[in-house]
Amino acid sequence: MAVLFLTAVSVLNGCASEKLVNKAVFCFDVTCDMREYGGPQYQSSEYFSGACEAIAEIGKGVFMVSPGDIDPPQYVNATIKKILGPEYIWYPVVGNHEAETPADMEWLRNYTSGEIPNLVSKGPENCLETTYSFDYENSHFVVINEYYDGNSDVGTDGDICKSLYKWLKDDLEANSKPFVFVFGHEPLVSIPDIDSGRHRHIKDSLNAHPKNSHRFQQLLREYKVVAYICGHTHNTSFAKINGLWQLDAGHTRGIGDKNSRSSFLKVCVGRTSSWADVYRSDENGNYCLTHTIRLK
Repeated sequence: MAVLFLTAVSVLNGCASEKLVNKAVFCFDVTCDMREYGGPQYQSSEYFSGACEAIAEIGKGVFMVSPGDIDPPQYVNATIKKILGPEYIWYPVVGNHEAETPADMEWLRNYTSGEIPNLVSKGPENCLETTYSFDYENSHFVVINEYYDGNSDVGTDGDICKSLYKWLKDDLEANSKPFVFVFGHEPLVSIPDIDSGRHRHIKDSLNAHPKNSHRFQQLLREYKVVAYICGHTHNTSFAKINGLWQLDAGHTRGIGDKNSRSSFLKVCVGRTSSWADVYRSDENGNYCLTHTIRLK
């Protein structure tokens, strides 16, 4: 099993972050693990809607990526379109709850089987719709379905099987963009929440398959991936693992999970640098900038 070295990170204050944003080529938003709290009965600022309202107020990015546990996805999509606009692009990622729910997978396959904006490559055989890559400006983005086993897009628990690894390697090898971001649902290794200290999914993240996880990490480092962005734990964290940034976006369900603060990320890319702003809700449900992490 590979030894994991966690590196302390550099955190900037809000004023510094505002100066950085002025240098951005573009920014994108990351939300995840909102699940049913994006549904019709939760259309208030206390839940996922409140995070979308905060994103709109702060200044929405050019698109949103949600690394899993977005079920039912049609409700999350409807909330995003209602608050952030019908033209705002949403890139969903399969989480374990979608993988175990046939109706969710059918919706996601239909959603991504059409024209994915800025598409570069669709996924491997038997996972064409729910693994894909796309480009925007000077950056390359890869969405992977970690529940794909080579034969089915719902065939395993969180893992990077050989077929997925090969597809990802080919995709990264073909890329010429200087900034690369990879999204999957489960973390390489679970890290406690930066504020509450809560720790979940310690033994059942990608580290449940240590050989495959280590091979995956090596690949991302080889191709100089800026960050691996995930969810699953409902805890927000950021760390360098063996030199690779892992950003866990936590949960965006508002008061739907009271044991760790609701969060979203705004990741910004400049000409030669990139950084991530972490926004977290306070006791009144207001989202505030709490951390800025220099990524590259």
